[in-house]
Amino acid sequence: MKNFLILILCFFSLATSSLTSTALAETSTPKNFETVVAEDEATVNKEVINSQQSEPEHKMQDEGSMGEEVHHGPPTWLVIPFMLLLGMIATGPLFYEHFWHKNYPIIAIFLALIVVFYYVFSLENVHGPIHSFAEYVQFIALLASLYMASGGILIKVDKKATPGVNTALLIIGAVISNLIGTTGASMLLVRPFIRMNKGRVKAYHIIFFIFMVSNAGGALTPIGDPPLFLGFLKGVPFFWTLEHNILAWAFCLIILAVLFYIVDKRNKDLDESELPGSFSNKISIVGGRNFLWLGVVIAAVFLDPNVVDWVPAIQYDGTKFSYLREVIMLSVAYLSHRFANKEALRGNEFNMEPIREVALIFIGIFGTMMPALELVSEFAKSDAGTALINHNSLYWGTGFLSGVLDNAPTYLNFLAAAMGSSGMDVGNIADVAAYANGSFPDSILSLRAISLSAVFFGALTYIGNGPNFMVKSISEQTGVKMPSFFGYIIRYSIPILLPILLFVWIIFFAFQPA
Repeated sequence: MKNFLILILCFFSLATSSLTSTALAETSTPKNFETVVAEDEATVNKEVINSQQSEPEHKMQDEGSMGEEVHHGPPTWLVIPFMLLLGMIATGPLFYEHFWHKNYPIIAIFLALIVVFYYVFSLENVHGPIHSFAEYVQFIALLASLYMASGGILIKVDKKATPGVNTALLIIGAVISNLIGTTGASMLLVRPFIRMNKGRVKAYHIIFFIFMVSNAGGALTPIGDPPLFLGFLKGVPFFWTLEHNILAWAFCLIILAVLFYIVDKRNKDLDESELPGSFSNKISIVGGRNFLWLGVVIAAVFLDPNVVDWVPAIQYDGTKFSYLREVIMLSVAYLSHRFANKEALRGNEFNMEPIREVALIFIGIFGTMMPALELVSEFAKSDAGTALINHNSLYWGTGFLSGVLDNAPTYLNFLAAAMGSSGMDVGNIADVAAYANGSFPDSILSLRAISLSAVFFGALTYIGNGPNFMVKSISEQTGVKMPSFFGYIIRYSIPILLPILLFVWIIFFAFQPA
């Protein structure tokens, strides 16, 4: 019954964004035989040492062991707040817009507190909420710094918005995503893209922007998308994604570009009164010094205490929590806005509402998705789940869940399950590097399936990847009428994106030998 409910959760989530959770993947990874033997030997040695200790030492150790935190698993029903939040995100703007926009902060925080309180007071598990809070801080620090820094850069493209020019901009944005991340590229280019299409901009412009720039474009480097960066921190070589993902990346983007060109060419709705009399065909930048702030953010991403030993960290429950990186990012958020070019801010119609909305909505998402992630992780590593693991199931499993559970923890959970089924440990950098380099016949194919689907399927919903929701919010702030949560899925994800992802699977995975 439990497994059935988990599957219901997966499909419900499909219908309804750093940098996140490494803890669940690490703590639930199956151990190989050598690890078990080593732990048994360590236990025996510890018992021998304990038997030689004095009585006061025994007492102190017993008291310490009683104080150790026991991590209990959540009940299946605890996913209800998460499902309820997704449902309200989907239906609120459509059926009770005034109530939702006025009360969504209270709703998101209240539902998150229900789950957090249950973890702390019923499960006696402080570990999960603290990890989730740390992940949220990492997530929002990155998004806030990129949003604030890019808000001070005004890119003026004085060109007529033809289908060819629009398509070229989306392709360029997809390439740039690999250099400054999907979030950085999205925040930098979405406003110029909207301004360039003034008088003819439609929802499909923004949807294809999300598909290409905010998601699929960033599949070639660890900088491109948060799940790939977490893989790099775990031990996947830096250029692995470029070598193994480039053909599927090009295939996906070419199809999306062709489809966008066809749709855009049919757009004859044009408000001539909003267009200038002539075009200079020039591109100019106001507030270019903010590119330096963006560079600081990208450089700070690599200050991870789990990789670089000299970086200070907060030690908790066997995990190093970064804080220097987040302090730098939040400082950039403040300073880049404080000293930004005022003309650039006015030209971008910059305000805090998009980042405020994302920050508050994702408090609810990070708080309520803990049991969902944990239950999915448990199932993936159970005997039944392990028996299903191959590159095909990893592609679809990672993909669908990446659309509704932040794609970074989904990537790590499925990588942990895939490696665990081969007797390897995702917490061991050498194991991850060996797995990426083909230590098992199916390992390269499996890692490619996890990597591509985590990035590509992040575009299935507004909450699949961090920049999606922010691009939507910015677009609505500029007057673009965006589809609802369900409207996005039904009108765009299912008829346009899913068939492309199906073709990616058929061509690159379906007929590959395991």
